[in-house]
Amino acid sequence: MKKNVLITIIVLAVIGMIAAWLIGRYNIMVTMEENVENAWGQVENQYQRRMDLIPNLVSTVKGYATHEQSTYTAVMEARAKATQITIDPANATPEQLAAYQNAQGELSQALGRLLAVAENYPELKANENFKQLMDQLEGTENRITFARNTFNDTAKEYNTFIRRFPANIVASMFGFQYKPYFKAEEGAEKAPKVEF
Repeated sequence: MKKNVLITIIVLAVIGMIAAWLIGRYNIMVTMEENVENAWGQVENQYQRRMDLIPNLVSTVKGYATHEQSTYTAVMEARAKATQITIDPANATPEQLAAYQNAQGELSQALGRLLAVAENYPELKANENFKQLMDQLEGTENRITFARNTFNDTAKEYNTFIRRFPANIVASMFGFQYKPYFKAEEGAEKAPKVEF
C-alpha cells in the first residue's frame, strides 16, 4: 500500500513539473508574441505619422509650384494606396508584408519626386513652414527605420525561441507561428547614382 502511494506521489510530482514547464513556455511565447505585435504597432504608428504629414507638405509645395500637378497626384495616390493595405501581425504572411512594404516604397519614391520639385524653388526652401515639415518628415523617416529594425529584432527573438527544441513542441501544440521580417527593397543593395 505504501508503495502505491509513493508511486502516485512521484507520478503526480512529475506531471506537476511537466505542467509547470508547459505553462512557463506557453507564457513566455505569449509575451514574446505580444512584443512582436507591439513592435508592429510602432511601425504602423510611424507610417501613420508620415501619412499625416504628407498633405501638409504637398499643400506647402503646391503653393510654390502650381504646374507640377502630376507629382502631387502621384504622391496622393501613393498615400491612398499605402493606407489601404493593413496587416494583422498575428496572422502576417511574408507576402502581405512584402505588399505593405512595396506600397510604402512607392510612397517614398513619390515623396522623393515631390522633394525634387521643391529643390527647383529656392524661395520654398527658405519658407519656415517647409523647413519644419522637412525636419518632421526626416525625423519620421528615421523613426520608421528604427521601428522596422525593432520589429525585426523582436520577430527574430520570437522566431528563434519558438523554433528551438523543446519550446518548438509547445509552439506547435498551441499554434505559435513564425513571424515574417521586413526585408530591404529590391535593388537597395546598389548605391544610388548621384549626379550634379
